[in-house]
Formats: sequence, C-alpha cells, structure tokens
Amino acid sequence: MINMSNVVLFSLSGFSTTANYRVLLSSLTFFCYFLIVVVNVSLVLTIILDQNLHKPMYAFVCSLCINGLYGSTGFYPKFVFDLLSETQVISYEGCLLQVFVIYSNIKMDYSSLVVMAYDRYVAICRPLQYHSLMSVRRTAVLVALSWLIPLCCESMVTILTSKLKFCSSKIDKLYCENWSLVKLACGSRRTNDIFGLFVIAFYCGHLLFIVCSYVQLVKSALKSTNGKKKFTQTCVPHLLCLLNVSVALLFDVMYSRYGAASVPQSVRHFFAIQFLVIPPIINPIIYGLILTKIRNRIIYLCIMAGQLFQLGV
Repeated sequence: MINMSNVVLFSLSGFSTTANYRVLLSSLTFFCYFLIVVVNVSLVLTIILDQNLHKPMYAFVCSLCINGLYGSTGFYPKFVFDLLSETQVISYEGCLLQVFVIYSNIKMDYSSLVVMAYDRYVAICRPLQYHSLMSVRRTAVLVALSWLIPLCCESMVTILTSKLKFCSSKIDKLYCENWSLVKLACGSRRTNDIFGLFVIAFYCGHLLFIVCSYVQLVKSALKSTNGKKKFTQTCVPHLLCLLNVSVALLFDVMYSRYGAASVPQSVRHFFAIQFLVIPPIINPIIYGLILTKIRNRIIYLCIMAGQLFQLGV
C-alpha cells in the first residue's frame, strides 16, 4: 500500500494513445493556447484602454476573460510539455496545484456569470436605479467576490484531497483532476464525497439564480421595444456563454463521477478537456462579436493597426 507521504510523482496514463500523434497534437494545442491568449488579451486591452467601456457590464466581461487566461495557463503549458515527453509525470505538489487552478477557474466562470446576470437584471428591470445600485464600489466588490468565493471553495477541496492516503499513483487522465485523485484513496473518502456534493449543489444554486433572473428579465423585456432591444444586445451573449460553460461543466462532472470504462478512450479524452478548450475561446469571441461597442472598438483598432503597418512599410 502506498500512502500520501510516499507519493512523490503521479503518472498520467491518459497519454498512452497519443504516441503516434505527438507533433500534430502539440501543434494544435499550442495554436489553441495562442488563440486563447490573443482573443482574451485583445478583449481585455480593448476594455481597459477605452474610457467608454469602463462600465459594470464590461468590467465583468474583462474579469471573465482574465479568468480564461488564468485557467488556460494551468493546463496548456503542462499539456504541451507532456505531449512532447517520453514519460508523462507530475509531482504531488504540482498535481494539487493544477487541480486548484483548473477547478477554481471553472468555478470563477460560473460566479462571473452570476454577477453578470445580476447586472443585466438591474439594467433591464430597474433601469432608474442602475447607476446607484451598480456603483464603481459595488462593481469592484462583485468582481472580488466572484474570484474570492471560488478560490476559498477550491482551497477547501484541495486541502481535503491533500489529506487522503493513496493506494496508487496512476491517474487515468490527461491532467490532474480532483475526482481522479479521490478515487485513488485507500481509506474512507466520505468527507470528500459530501463536500463535493455540497459544492455541486452550491453551483447548481448559481444556475437557479441565473434562471430566476432571466425569467424576470424576459417578463420585463417583453413590455417595451427598448427592453427587447437591450435584452437581445446584452443578454443573448451572456446566455450563450452560460450554455457554453454549463454544458462543458456538466460533461466533465458526469464523466468524472459516472463515466463508463467501456467508452472509447478518445471520447473520454474529449470529455475530459473540452471544458478547458471551448469556453476560453468562445466566450470572448461571443462578446466581441455581439456587443456593439466592443465590436466597433475592435474593428477601429484593427483598422488603425493596419494603417500604421502600411505607413511603416
């Protein structure tokens, strides 16, 4: 029996089927990470540099993009390194750190979507009170809470996992994932199970809050033409991002806890990494294309950059 104190390295056995495609997969992964950095940094800089975008809704979008960069950095560099390596291992401390970064990232995504739903609710259902309710101070508090609560929650999850004793050091995945570590435990994992279900219920509460907010939003938006226009312009991208993150997270939770061994490994790999690939690329693209002010500003900056390039040539 191997206990916690003797586990120095974990092996990632999920890479066994990638040996013949290392160069191709590493190239695609590097391109994907490059794309995530470009689209998210572009949106963040656009919002920071334009005074007209210094409003609560855009501050929340900026926070969402920064979180996308944070989560991607916890996965992609290590993943590319493993694809190009002969052996795929990760230290005990590195594994816990990756668990913390990846899963605090997805929790912060959901928390950001909750505060964005609240912002849209106030803007459409209580427009006369919007500026008093969504002051600079309250916006800063909401952004801080959307980061601090998930970080504290994931800290508890990681601490509980670190206290387990392990019977094996083989993780059947492409990266360190909390439930995969818990399944390696020798003794009782009851506390981890209970707290894990509490976390799932807590974030299901987030989803319920968003649904209730949008019920009120739709009722209010249908009363006027201006309300319908505002709903279409600002709420549709939020709903698309919510759907994007929710579907990705649902696949990960269901597969991690209840995935069948009979499922082909390629399919299991897809379910394992799709929530790390799709949301950080799609979310900034959705907001960049649908929100008029951001789209117009990005087009303007692209035109200016093109003109400067021509002058330089």
